[in-house]
Amino acid sequence: MKTKQFKTNINCSGCVSKITPVLNPLLGENQWEVNTGHKDKILTVALDNLDEKSLVEQVKSAGFKIESLTEK
Repeated sequence: MKTKQFKTNINCSGCVSKITPVLNPLLGENQWEVNTGHKDKILTVALDNLDEKSLVEQVKSAGFKIESLTEK
């Protein structure tokens, strides 16, 4: 499985609840996670069935910032 990490401003459980209805249909449940304890609020996603551009557009349309980091 290919994963990709992004720097975001999803910084609390309220933000995670706001982005969950966007990411679950897009990626699937348990196919993404946000490390809100990290200073860069790292979003890690499985990109098996989605292109990165679509993901970035969806996260931005939900009102969050997102910036690509490194591939794993």
